[in-house]
Amino acid sequence: MRKEKTRLGWIEWLQGWYRLTCETLFQKINARNLQDPLPLPPLNGQTCIVTGATSGIGLEIARQLAESGAHLVMAVRNTNLAYQIIQKWLRNEPDSRSLSIDVLELDLLSLESVVKFAQEWNSKSKPLHVLINNAGIYSIGQPQKFSKDGYETHLQVNHLGPALLSILLLPSLKRGAPSRVVNVNSLLHTVGFVDFQDMNFITKKNKFSSRKAYSNSKLAQIMFSSMLQKYIPTDAGIYTLCVEPGAVRTNVTRDLPRILNILYQKMFFFMFDAQQGSRSALFAATDVDILKYCGKLKAEDWPVCAFIGCHCKPTKPSKEAYNVGTSQQVWEKTLEMVGFSIDAVDMIFQGKEIHCC
Repeated sequence: MRKEKTRLGWIEWLQGWYRLTCETLFQKINARNLQDPLPLPPLNGQTCIVTGATSGIGLEIARQLAESGAHLVMAVRNTNLAYQIIQKWLRNEPDSRSLSIDVLELDLLSLESVVKFAQEWNSKSKPLHVLINNAGIYSIGQPQKFSKDGYETHLQVNHLGPALLSILLLPSLKRGAPSRVVNVNSLLHTVGFVDFQDMNFITKKNKFSSRKAYSNSKLAQIMFSSMLQKYIPTDAGIYTLCVEPGAVRTNVTRDLPRILNILYQKMFFFMFDAQQGSRSALFAATDVDILKYCGKLKAEDWPVCAFIGCHCKPTKPSKEAYNVGTSQQVWEKTLEMVGFSIDAVDMIFQGKEIHCC
């Protein structure tokens, strides 16, 4: 009997780190043909929800979508900060007075907050054209923490919260079809491994580290997204994509020892700024032809959803992401953890009411 796989093999682990290192060092060369900022087509009032829209990549995504004519919904924890940002845009950009922006509270560390957000938006009965699940955390070097829902924080913010939000907003996405769910992922998923029996890091066999928690949550996101694309009916016109923004300069190392912070800053030459890091998500959210590519993958029953690299071209995620058996288990376990039945997506497209949490 074949022994169940419980972790990445050494060869896979080394291959993941090798790819991560090479793509980080050469990402500017690989993306040299991209314009900065990325030119966007007129969005003509298309509704785009962006989570984590007050800092980093999310802030750039939100700003550029709004300036291109989208109706932007900033889904954020700190609504006061969001309003301050909007006022800054209005002051600094003469043409920004025509911006169409709403601000709604969303805290991914609370599944109740996710449900409340989705209920508030769905109650408007408006179409949703793009959902960008950008918000995420990487608590480098920090001890294990759990949300009030009982889940490890990386798992909840990077995977469970966005998964729940995506499913709950499917009725609005259907009204906006052709529409898309864009998940901002990370190349660190290449060194991740999902143990669907212990996604929460509570057994001794699965020792916690912030790096493992982050990498695993990002791999889980790809696996779940691939299953979501599979279970959404073709005629619904909803497409699911994951994007890799590249290595982007952020403040994630603020809690590290000073010497490690210095080493991290030495890598800045090779890294993108937030505007450059936003390009793959903006491409996935606005490019017309990418939907044909997504449709082709679904028609061929491809095991993974569309995965867009930081050079704004389709690329392959890790080998582990192609594990259909594990992806199915991640799908089922995720639905269980957020309180859905296994047929929740089918029920939504049959027009039935679903309950969770």
